[in-house]
Amino acid sequence: VQLQASGGGLVQTGGSLRLSCAASERTTSTYTIAWFRQAPGKDRSFVAARRSGGSLTVYTDSVKGRFTISRDNAKNTVYLQMNSLTPEDTAVYFCAATTQGLILTTIRRQTAYDYWGKGTLVTVSS
Repeated sequence: VQLQASGGGLVQTGGSLRLSCAASERTTSTYTIAWFRQAPGKDRSFVAARRSGGSLTVYTDSVKGRFTISRDNAKNTVYLQMNSLTPEDTAVYFCAATTQGLILTTIRRQTAYDYWGKGTLVTVSS
């Protein structure tokens, strides 16, 4: 499975962006898909994830109410809608996937994901 993230760019504080994660094959309906990000000088961290079937959607606290993860199974694409962006959201964003049936305690772990795409850079100016 190959994943390709896109949609990053430069945006002002308070602006919005929508990131896309396109999969090379039919994965979005059966895989758990997640977004992670790596800010300058920091480790990569969890942002959001959606389990296959949509039975579980999880966000890190700092993006709750601002970011929304969704999927279009017909297009094999997962989206991350990001609103009310702040400079603290500046990072390289990565999408990841796994066939594992992750649960609440494991869905945030990077080691749980088998497939990773190259990142897309989001820069939020103040």
